[in-house]
Amino acid sequence: MKYSFFYDETEHSRKISYKTITASNYYDNFVTAIVGWNVDKERRITDRYLAFEEKYGYRKKNGELKSQTINIKDFSLGFASLNNNKIGFYEDFISLFDEDIILYFSVSSKIEYIIDQLFTNYHSSAFIDADYAKYSIVKAINIYRPQKLIEALYKEPSTFVDELRFFLKGRIEENKKNKVLKEHENKAFEEILLFIDDAEILQTFDWSYLASFIGFQKLLKEMGIDNYSVIVDREGDKAITAESARYVGLVNVEEGDSKKYVGIRMADMIVGMVSRFMQSLSSALRCDYSNGEINKTLLEPGWFELNQRQLNLYKMLYKVICVDNKYWYKVYAGRYSDDLVAFISLLDFMNHFADVDEIRREGIEIQPEYYNARVCAHLQERYMIMGNKLPVDFITVDDNDFFLNKKGAKVYKDAEKHRLLPIHEGQNRYNVLSVGVANKGIPLITVAEKDNPVCYRLPDEYGDWAMTVVGMANLGENFFPAEVIFSFMSGKYYVDII
Repeated sequence: MKYSFFYDETEHSRKISYKTITASNYYDNFVTAIVGWNVDKERRITDRYLAFEEKYGYRKKNGELKSQTINIKDFSLGFASLNNNKIGFYEDFISLFDEDIILYFSVSSKIEYIIDQLFTNYHSSAFIDADYAKYSIVKAINIYRPQKLIEALYKEPSTFVDELRFFLKGRIEENKKNKVLKEHENKAFEEILLFIDDAEILQTFDWSYLASFIGFQKLLKEMGIDNYSVIVDREGDKAITAESARYVGLVNVEEGDSKKYVGIRMADMIVGMVSRFMQSLSSALRCDYSNGEINKTLLEPGWFELNQRQLNLYKMLYKVICVDNKYWYKVYAGRYSDDLVAFISLLDFMNHFADVDEIRREGIEIQPEYYNARVCAHLQERYMIMGNKLPVDFITVDDNDFFLNKKGAKVYKDAEKHRLLPIHEGQNRYNVLSVGVANKGIPLITVAEKDNPVCYRLPDEYGDWAMTVVGMANLGENFFPAEVIFSFMSGKYYVDII
């Protein structure tokens, strides 16, 4: 079975220069998309897309329907901004993506790329999570845009750490004006001040395209696809993007003209739409700190003043991005991915409404608070995953549903398929080989049963415990294999490692 894949990108910056970062239209995220399908489905998918292009031929530029036709202003209030004509265009476009189309996204922060080089030799220990520290630095630069710190990054790199210390100390004092809202940020900044000593010399400001293809390679491995081709939108003489794909180990990679390949045009359109929506959402959630005030930033109620077609558009996009082709590596992002989390959270939030009447009954004015709570919950989950890193190594792929982990146990890609670990009233003793946390935060445990490793789900009550032991393993303190007693007494769960 062979698959064809097509790649395109947006918010492209060949060099992450001072001029790039300080430009008025600067957007930090480099967003890529790859669309693909089983070659047996190609004629049907191609014919549908060509019919779509013909219907909207008046939007073409230089003979092609490209993402330039999608304007950030279209999404100034999300889909609530769209009039009937534009709703029809996006309905027709999104409906082209069904379960036969594999859709992959990658989102990478440009500032994170620079910070990673500066602090490449900083690693986690029992006292500090280096990844979270780097994330906090990137987030601070993106949110506060400290001019002197950015200037030091480019003009006087030797002074960057000193400027960073000065900036963090200043922010800690400013944040004391609203200790409740900025408590976690101040804690992160205080830990960074204990953590940073010096920085490496920047090796390059030239952008790297590797991350996009590293994530895609993981998706192919997860899906068990090894017979494929990848067509990259032709970019010029150097073919840096295609070479990056080959460098990470992808095969059958070549450049192609978007006029010839429908798949490239589809990738261009979907990545353009998602990126511009994310930019609009990011702008709407950006706080102005110039006046010295520290307030919670909420979306305007207008984002939630939807008609039914606009709400249905959210539901359509939610299905395409969050439901169809459920794979862990369908979306790949760096540490700093707050805009992506806010975007996915908005789709998730809008999808939970049955209809627009439900929004109105609850009250449009209160929806920004409810959405903010949803984003905060998803960000917290992201922080937990960041702090409890469990790279999944596919040792043996037996079919499309499961793989064998390092202990030799069968692990389903859909963790909910696992049986719950039998825990009866009283004490339950098990020989535990490993503990992990799957997607959606589901705690998993591999136990030895008659010398055979078996993976089970743990009750949700053990979720925090699983996160804790995984976090300790990341810091070099691995407790397993070991005997563990799981106790269930008077309706409460307990655990003891022997």
